[in-house]
Amino acid sequence: MEPMYLSIQQKETGRQIKRLLSEHGYTVKDVQTVMGFENPQAVYKWISGKSLPSLDNFIILSRLLHTSIEDILVIDGDIVRLWYILFRKLN
Repeated sequence: MEPMYLSIQQKETGRQIKRLLSEHGYTVKDVQTVMGFENPQAVYKWISGKSLPSLDNFIILSRLLHTSIEDILVIDGDIVRLWYILFRKLN
């Protein structure tokens, strides 16, 4: 198997989270409530690109936003190569 080189673009992912929340009419306070956080700092860190949600929180976000985790994440890497490898494995 060939190595895959992928990188999550943290700042771009934060912008994506902010955009998706806005499109769905959610505020930081809404996300704080859904996540059960005492304060909104974690959500602000996500949308500013200072940190990423945990996997559990990505799952909650994806359900809240009716989208996949892949549609929330902004990934930089050899995606075409990844699809080629996966396609080749299936055939």
